[in-house]
Amino acid sequence: MVSHNTAWVKRGMVIRCSRNSFTVQTVDGASVECHIKGKVLKDSGRFYNPLAPGDTVNIEEDAGHPETGRVVSLEKRRNIFSRFNAKGQAPQLLAANADAVLCLTTPESPPFRPRFLDRVLVQAEAAAIDAVIVCNKCDLGFEDPAVEERLEDFTRIGYTVFRVSAKTGEALDALAAFISGKTVVLIGQSGTGKSSLINALAPGLNIKTGALNEKYDRGNHTTVMPLMFELPLGAYTGGGTSVTRIIDTPGIRLFVPHGIAADDVILYLREFAPLAGQCSYGLSCSHRAEPGCKIIEALQSGLIHEDRYNSFLRISAEISGSADRNYGD
Repeated sequence: MVSHNTAWVKRGMVIRCSRNSFTVQTVDGASVECHIKGKVLKDSGRFYNPLAPGDTVNIEEDAGHPETGRVVSLEKRRNIFSRFNAKGQAPQLLAANADAVLCLTTPESPPFRPRFLDRVLVQAEAAAIDAVIVCNKCDLGFEDPAVEERLEDFTRIGYTVFRVSAKTGEALDALAAFISGKTVVLIGQSGTGKSSLINALAPGLNIKTGALNEKYDRGNHTTVMPLMFELPLGAYTGGGTSVTRIIDTPGIRLFVPHGIAADDVILYLREFAPLAGQCSYGLSCSHRAEPGCKIIEALQSGLIHEDRYNSFLRISAEISGSADRNYGD
């Protein structure tokens, strides 16, 4: 072991982070509050927050503040899941080394937001992380037939959709089986029930939940920073011993994709990607009005849903700077 003139050096995983402080769970099970030593993370300045839950780091004891630590190195990541933080005007890391992203939505209360899902799915595709859609509060029913129609279309283009209820337990066994042994990121708008879903899967955690803001039909922020939890799923998975980790992210009203060029958005929409470069105008096609555009032909034939096409236009325009960033729908 390399000496750092301190009492110890340990390897661990980041389980909680804010902009300047981090909780690291070490290999021996201890939780250590840490800060970053100097400028040891070379690219940390590119992000609103330099570390995320799921990161593997090496820490040393902070001699000046016993029982706390300093992050001295970051191990290579398999992937990152991020977004552009409009308030901080910088990209924000939400998770690292994830196996799947759970895109949480509801049929109502708060209202179903398919374009929010599209944005999360695009970001997951760009990060090469598997993504599924989880529709919570299904005990409320589907009063708007357009919600079920959109969920069916997501299934048609290749996404797994779980229709669950944290309140009644409906279909939680299937969701638990999917996430068992994985590190998953849970992301959704405020009020969709992220904390309630985690509590339903692992009641012993007793995570704080928030009531819906009735005036605006949206949730209050009860998770203010990304947090990682280990989920004991034995009741659902027959007592398996593999570790399941879930990263609960703050409720997000506006999800702005990060690290994607406007011309590349087409590559991260599953039903669009096979048509990229096939238009009469090739890669220079804007997919708006050009003759021989394969995207428009697919839209007209029903192979591309009109809402997905509109999402494509809006995300592309936003990234290119030709549109306002304030879309979240």
